[in-house]
Amino acid sequence: MHTDFTFTIESWNTEQERTLQVTKIFELVQRDMILASELHRASFSVLKAPDWINVMALTKDQMVILVEQYRYGLQAPTLELAGGVCDPGEHPLETSKRELLEETGFISKEWISLGKVSSNPAMQDNYTHSFLALNCEKVAEQKLDGNERIQVHLLPIEQFLDFVQSGVIDHSLVAATTAKYLLYTRHKHL
Repeated sequence: MHTDFTFTIESWNTEQERTLQVTKIFELVQRDMILASELHRASFSVLKAPDWINVMALTKDQMVILVEQYRYGLQAPTLELAGGVCDPGEHPLETSKRELLEETGFISKEWISLGKVSSNPAMQDNYTHSFLALNCEKVAEQKLDGNERIQVHLLPIEQFLDFVQSGVIDHSLVAATTAKYLLYTRHKHL
């Protein structure tokens, strides 16, 4: 497996950064930047955000634990992996354990990091950490936040993968975690 790459493109340097708006989730900033070799300046909008997590959670009989919820951006329901926002100072693994329990009532004693992806490097500064939770067991009822309405679904892994491929599950970060999971399982069997 190849794991190193030498980036050769010149980095832009930030000359100034101004906060334009602060919300519950994001901070919108304007970065005034320069490409030094050309003395080229430009301003870019960036969303600063805490890191996020997604959990590929499997029961003992290889069912994928999914959450169905309404998403305000799309104004539609979605089917996703359990996920959420890292609290300040909280390690992504702890966030994953907390979110899986809160959203689904399931826990796992077997956690594997699948790595991280940049949530959207064109305009965001955060990462999404993906974890695999094995042999999950239901131990509690959901403990949802005030605005959360979540239905839990258990699907066979092949049906889950079909849903990702067909677009029934269309959340890009869920697709990224699915890809990380498939790469993990491929390398595990090599």
